[in-house]
Amino acid sequence: MNQINIQYHKTKIGELILGSFDYRLCLLDFRYRKMRATVDNRVKIGLKADFLEQNDATLIKAKEQLDEYLAGNRKEFDIPLLMIGTYFQKSVWNELIKIPYGTTSTYLQLAKNINNTEAVRAVANANGANAIALAIPCHRIICSNGDLGGYGGGLTAKKHLLNLEQSNAYKFYANLS
Repeated sequence: MNQINIQYHKTKIGELILGSFDYRLCLLDFRYRKMRATVDNRVKIGLKADFLEQNDATLIKAKEQLDEYLAGNRKEFDIPLLMIGTYFQKSVWNELIKIPYGTTSTYLQLAKNINNTEAVRAVANANGANAIALAIPCHRIICSNGDLGGYGGGLTAKKHLLNLEQSNAYKFYANLS
């Protein structure tokens, strides 16, 4: 049986579970989210693997980048990702990665971006099934009416992440000029 190396990591937004498989990050999620078992099972079945609590170079790098991000010193992750899901889910997650740091988008806009405006609810479900939070920034999606919508880590964590990014976005973009 293959193995997915996992580690738990306590942060100011909650305890996270990180997982790596074949030198790629396949899991970066809230340890106590409601969909924990569903997400874990999808990853395990998709990789035909079990979790083993063991550190590795990918997880060490992921924790370092996560800490830098949460400190406001990193705007994107540069760790190879391994998305486990359907073709549709992966198309949504790939669009999420394109949403710039410090900005938000909507479920409807995501549906438009994948050329499927009828799939707003399916896009929302794919967003909620994201197993690699922060690196695939599902927290940047809000409702069309401006409401925050849901978030696997809870709305307090989502507000914190959006505020963190919006307050630091200028710092990153000012350095580009």
